[in-house]
Amino acid sequence: MTREQRAFVALFVGVTIGAAVALAGSHRGVTVAGWPVFAVCAALSFAINWLVFVPSFIRQTEHYFDLTGSLTYITLVVTALVLGGATDARTLLLAALVVVWAGRLGSFLFARIRQDGRDGRFDEIKPSLPRFLLTWTLQAVWVLITLAPALAAMTTLQPRPLDLFAAVGLAVWAIGFGIEVVADRQKRVFRRQPGNRGRFITTGLWAWSRHPNYFGEITLWTGVALLALPVLSGWQYVTLVSPLFVYLLLTRVSGIPLLEARAEEKWGSDPAYRAYRDRTPPLVPRPPRSA
Repeated sequence: MTREQRAFVALFVGVTIGAAVALAGSHRGVTVAGWPVFAVCAALSFAINWLVFVPSFIRQTEHYFDLTGSLTYITLVVTALVLGGATDARTLLLAALVVVWAGRLGSFLFARIRQDGRDGRFDEIKPSLPRFLLTWTLQAVWVLITLAPALAAMTTLQPRPLDLFAAVGLAVWAIGFGIEVVADRQKRVFRRQPGNRGRFITTGLWAWSRHPNYFGEITLWTGVALLALPVLSGWQYVTLVSPLFVYLLLTRVSGIPLLEARAEEKWGSDPAYRAYRDRTPPLVPRPPRSA
């Protein structure tokens, strides 16, 4: 089976997973004209990414990939708010947390690719229609699954007042968001300093973890799941796979494995990098040890 054929198979699998999540998240949820609002949001996730894929493939550019992902998060949250009609505190809080996170990360990633001019991850796959389309499809699935518990909670027919779960979830989200923001800023400042381009960072949070931004990402989605948990029921509990999905994707598929492979290729023979790698955990932060 060729890479293109495997991409078509993966496309089918991705759409199937998205449909299954939409079905589970729609259980006991608000409907509009007979359609579950959760399912409408799921369809929008794919539609937005496929729509932006078309000019991106024609122009052979990945510049709008990350920005599209963030705008998809925001669009789905706004759609759930408008069509769901809920105005309870939990719904509004979930919406605010997602919008703040997506707006911050989307603008950060868009500014980074504008500055760098390209994202090396896309060089090989851009010329292939099925493989490039698969990337956008997977982003639609990523958005849907990570956002699923929030969408289910925002469109539930059984809202509940804020409680201890909400307080703990908000605190966990805040910790994760703070770690991600600080880690991204530290790396950006490091790269802007003269002589640091092409070097690896070992200071700040990056002395505690080789990928602290990913740890922050996993943590904040765990907070969202905790915040949503009390109003979920039945098949909606399937949406709680969100933080586990983020963890598995970042640590087993597209995040850490790719970056670690690129780092090994660039600095694998550098004794300083070997020492940094040996003393610094890949994900969960740990106080730095002496070199």
